[in-house]
Amino acid sequence: MLLVRHSEGIPGSLSETERQSLLEESIGLANQLHAQGQYIDAAPLHSSSTAATVKVRSGKALVTDGPYAETHEQVGGYFMVEAENLQEAVAIASRIPGARIGTVEVRPVREVEGLPKR
Repeated sequence: MLLVRHSEGIPGSLSETERQSLLEESIGLANQLHAQGQYIDAAPLHSSSTAATVKVRSGKALVTDGPYAETHEQVGGYFMVEAENLQEAVAIASRIPGARIGTVEVRPVREVEGLPKR
């Protein structure tokens, strides 16, 4: 899982042309990865101001507005890819346009027996 993080103010500081260029580049990367059999999924996320955080305590769901943590960078999107190893995943992460305006966290996904297969 490649988690794209950036300050939410950065996309707003870009021109519409710059934002569109980043989106088109991301779409192009997703299509390249698909052609190589490495693409699983990818999507940008809406602003963290649209988020709801859910936790269950004593059997009751508590819902609060906003992201879980107050941090400088928020998760802005993700790529789910197939990679042979960490080095290959890092190489893919370095091609994600969001890495130029923020960071991309690379994390392996755990396989859990009993979950539906993708």
